[in-house]
Amino acid sequence: MNTELLEALNILEEEKNISKDVMMDAIENSLINACKNHFGTSDNIKVIMDKETCDYSVIAEKEVVEEVFDPAIEITLEDAHEIDSRLAMGDIAQIPVESKAFGRIATQNAKNLILQKIREEERKVVYDQYFEKERDIVTGTVQRYIGKNVSINLGKADAILTENEQVKGETFQPTERIKLYVVEVKSTPKGPKILVSRTHPELVKRLFEAEVAEVKDGTVEIKAISREAGSRTKIAVWSNDENVDPVGACVGMNGARVNAIVNELRGEKIDIINWSDNPAILIENALSPAKVISVMADPDEKMASVIVPDYQLSLAIGKEGQNARLAARLTGYKIDIKSETQAIEAGDLPEDYLEQMGMTETDYDDEIQYEDGEIEE
Repeated sequence: MNTELLEALNILEEEKNISKDVMMDAIENSLINACKNHFGTSDNIKVIMDKETCDYSVIAEKEVVEEVFDPAIEITLEDAHEIDSRLAMGDIAQIPVESKAFGRIATQNAKNLILQKIREEERKVVYDQYFEKERDIVTGTVQRYIGKNVSINLGKADAILTENEQVKGETFQPTERIKLYVVEVKSTPKGPKILVSRTHPELVKRLFEAEVAEVKDGTVEIKAISREAGSRTKIAVWSNDENVDPVGACVGMNGARVNAIVNELRGEKIDIINWSDNPAILIENALSPAKVISVMADPDEKMASVIVPDYQLSLAIGKEGQNARLAARLTGYKIDIKSETQAIEAGDLPEDYLEQMGMTETDYDDEIQYEDGEIEE
């Protein structure tokens, strides 16, 4: 038994997760390559390895001839009989090759071949490990800034957080631990290239899956998500169990669950709304916290007209249009928002709206004036 080789292969398999079979194949190829460098050919070389004991032997097959022209592939009958007296002219003799007989260059090349295979397998193992984490979250340690990019250590590999994938205004300190979304893992000659993100909407989704048990087990589904990283995120949730409130499950007791995610995102606001297959209800929910009077949605054109109370117009639109923009991304509808006054002037209010409110057009005009402070009691 070749105990030294067996022990070395076991260590590689245990510590670096490199398969013993793969390394034995590499050793076999290196021996064949050494024979080629030493004898000038390897076409007639066979390597026999016992994968249990790691014992190996190298055999050169040579034809028995009367006169030798190429000693690498031919042998005289006299020399052949020293190995096996039963051999005759034209037979193939199995000649043991001692690896100790290899020259220094052949030995060095064989060693380099094995080392190269070890490095390739190490890179492959690391690539496979992180490829499985693609489109998932990982925790990394900040190492340093490289220009405007950030180098992140993920354990067995480094990742790059590019400027485009950083949240505007976020800064990191060396040794700081942060959560990241793995966007892509590429295999390169120097090892895996891992691209991570702090701005991707899926980061928020994965954080909810990690924090909320009902999301992780599928009881609550995140149906849609829209995000402006560092500022605000809206998510639409749905429960597959009528006894489970999807919004409540995501918020948690006293907001514990959602606050944990907000803290990880460094204060980013998160709106959680109920999902609905009815586009009008979904759009109304998506414009939360603004109150909505009516929604007229066209599923074919993916357009919707929304009417809100006058005093809710700025809230529905949001600062710099953010609330309306996120609602549009969340629902997939182009949303046109008007106040009551604008809708009345444009004739866009439903015909029976004033009747439902128990008002005449005069009453409505008076109410608007009162809200504007033009009528005093």
